Amino acid sequence: MPPLRLVFAGTPQVALPALRALIDSPHDIAAVVTRPDAPAGRGRKLVPSPVRELAEQHGIEVLTPAKASDPVFLARLEEINPDCCPVVAYGALLPKSALAIPRLGWINLHFSILPAWRGAAPVQAAIWHGDEFTGASVFQIEEGLDTGPVFGMLTEPIASTDTAGELLDRLAESGAGLLRQCVDGLATSSLHAAPQPAEGVSHAPKIKPEDARVNWTLPAFAVDRRIRACTPAPGAWTLLNDARLRLGPVKPTEEHLSPGELRIERRRVLVGTATTAVQLGDVQPQGKKVMPATDWARGARLNPMEKFDV
Repeated sequence: MPPLRLVFAGTPQVALPALRALIDSPHDIAAVVTRPDAPAGRGRKLVPSPVRELAEQHGIEVLTPAKASDPVFLARLEEINPDCCPVVAYGALLPKSALAIPRLGWINLHFSILPAWRGAAPVQAAIWHGDEFTGASVFQIEEGLDTGPVFGMLTEPIASTDTAGELLDRLAESGAGLLRQCVDGLATSSLHAAPQPAEGVSHAPKIKPEDARVNWTLPAFAVDRRIRACTPAPGAWTLLNDARLRLGPVKPTEEHLSPGELRIERRRVLVGTATTAVQLGDVQPQGKKVMPATDWARGARLNPMEKFDV
């Protein structure tokens, strides 16, 4: 198999399994493209992306353009002259001028069974909407949003307790192997992309913090899905006396309470929904650490008539 000259594009932790798989392959990673260092923590110090840190550990050149249309970046990409550019969660749009540079194009590892859940939050959308299965797809990037022909695909069952973070971690590992297989197939000219079906298209835009607010007038199953879909980011939340409380995953119960109604027991805290109540797990009050809901309830000294805003 003739090795390919690659430029890998990715930014967050979820891209690391794929980058490691390609580093361990016979292919040559000539450079990595990642988002510029970003402020983080209380001190708002600039912090490099996880992909940048891993690339630098392996002595790989790192490119951090503010925009992929930057002329200096495009000129360097042309100098590198990659055969193919694999992408995993890069986080920026690629202009036509960049797409045209590698002879085999840019290929993207996307965490859904395309054409389902095109967009920024496919794993969150799959949990939120109650899908039983999801997966990962490797497709050719074109100017449309996740519309290109598909080289390979895998499926993954969604457990009833899966959070978006847990499911994404599994897909990142299995998807890394899929991406490696697709790059190998391109190297031997044995892999060909198939157009996406016209039916079954759905979209998964990024979930904003305001979307993550729990609506207690929904059924328990919908409350449970929303919280798991928003864990760990952006984090589900509710209001109590105008103070925000972040919520971890909940457990369904057989109890009945009115929507938003709280019941504080010795070993559990229940909240009413449109159907049966749910039991709170970990919570995080504003400005404080994550704690069990029972500890929060004791410290908050809630009165028997307290309710979450619905």
